[in-house]
Amino acid sequence: MLAVNNLGLQYGKRILFDEVDLKFTRGNCYGVIGANGAGKSTFLKILSGEISPTRGSVEAEPGNRMSVLKQNHFEYEEEQVLDTVIMGHREMYDIMQRKNAIYMDPDASEADGLLAAELENQYGEMGGWNAESDAAELLSNLGVSEDLHYRKMKELSGGEKVKVLLAQALFSEPDMLLLDEPTNDLDAETVTWLADFLADFKNMVIVVSHDRYFLDMVCTHIVDIDFQRIKIFTGNYSFWYESSQLMAQQMANKNKKVEQKRKEMMEFIQRFSANASKSRQATARKKALDKLNLEDIQPSSRKYPYINFKMEREPGDQILKVEKLSKRATDGSLYFGDVSFTLNQGEKVAVLSQSASAITAFFDVLAGKAEPDSGTIEWGKTIRTAYMPNENEEYFTGQASQDLINWLRQYSENKDEQFLRGFLGRMLFSGEEVLKESSVLSGGEKVRCMLSKTMLHHPNFILMDEPTNHLDLESITALNNAMRDFEGNMMFTSHDHKLTETVANRIIEITPNGIIDSLMNFDDYLRSDSVHQQREALYGVGV
Repeated sequence: MLAVNNLGLQYGKRILFDEVDLKFTRGNCYGVIGANGAGKSTFLKILSGEISPTRGSVEAEPGNRMSVLKQNHFEYEEEQVLDTVIMGHREMYDIMQRKNAIYMDPDASEADGLLAAELENQYGEMGGWNAESDAAELLSNLGVSEDLHYRKMKELSGGEKVKVLLAQALFSEPDMLLLDEPTNDLDAETVTWLADFLADFKNMVIVVSHDRYFLDMVCTHIVDIDFQRIKIFTGNYSFWYESSQLMAQQMANKNKKVEQKRKEMMEFIQRFSANASKSRQATARKKALDKLNLEDIQPSSRKYPYINFKMEREPGDQILKVEKLSKRATDGSLYFGDVSFTLNQGEKVAVLSQSASAITAFFDVLAGKAEPDSGTIEWGKTIRTAYMPNENEEYFTGQASQDLINWLRQYSENKDEQFLRGFLGRMLFSGEEVLKESSVLSGGEKVRCMLSKTMLHHPNFILMDEPTNHLDLESITALNNAMRDFEGNMMFTSHDHKLTETVANRIIEITPNGIIDSLMNFDDYLRSDSVHQQREALYGVGV
């Protein structure tokens, strides 16, 4: 058990949270959520002892071991990959280093030999003799190939480093596992493996994540940082979101009787409780929901931006035809080749690739920002496109800095200031925030501006390269709903599993040797044996 007693954290006059009393117990997975800047990562650092609270305390059960996913991806640059994983069990690793140092010392005494024998016994009791094979198996499950196991960390890519650090956190089978954004830079298969692993994990997990699919897969409880308080709610993220929305609607409906409101909440809880039986966390979540007290459910203070893509013109029968498209990187390597497809009305295509750079190059070519090396692109005459690139700095730099009203005015047919203020207000830029200089916006604010620009263009075909990057859960949810409801065509890529699953009705995976084109939804695509066989043929055996 991990207990938080009268916890408070304050920076100057700013109070992040105060009077927090919580208990985290074994066998549960707690997802920590909150608006940007609410203190999610800071709360994890307090639990791990990395920083001290202003007041209050955190008490762990004696003898319990805690493991934390490291966010510093450059901390182990000179270490071998396997050794980095084994460092997750620090006591075992230190014993291994001590005994190996004695064995390597040509001047070791008899006393040193006796110490080495004692250390060897301790090492064996901790499972040290299987440490290397266990670490290798963990790495392989996470998609880190064997040829990388004996390399130094500095030789790995950013995504590979994340997987190694994740393996390090999981290696020691800790009593308490703290994970801060563990799905960042992970592919869909690895996220699914991690979700399954944590769903079967018998000890305590506390995780911060913006991935709603992941939170739904693993969480038995949600830890919500709101109103400068931290509270634990039963259920996964979807249950928390939908129940808080329902509670807010009920509070707004003053005419509805208490008995009717209670009946609605009970029906809602029973529906989610029944659905819980389909998940990997079935038993724990269903029992928790069955015991849920209605008074535990509260509306959230979170604000959701208003995102709504409306077409100015209905598209005709001809949407997009691509034939034999290819593009190479500056080093001569092939991003993609032999890409041919035709899009039909109403299709929303998730674009996949093993290379994020290839997808960006593909979208740049479709949007006319880059020329293909070969092939043709034929847009229908009625198609009006809008493009949201992954990198948007060019829209906010390289020109005289301007406030948000004037920044948005250049993309709007309606130049009226009141209209622009109202539009920005619905995108959560209220009051004096509309006078903020566009050059100093945060990553999330820039994405909300780009979404505003896209909406004002009224396209009937939207291209989006990782549109959820830098967004908080509220903005991701609003964007997901807007993409799902959009009546035009769309091609997009996103690391957000739930968004891809609920929006896409077609999957196209681009490779250097052609494409995989499927009308499956995303989950079926990932599970499909025929797709796996096609991927092996295009990428090489073992993919």
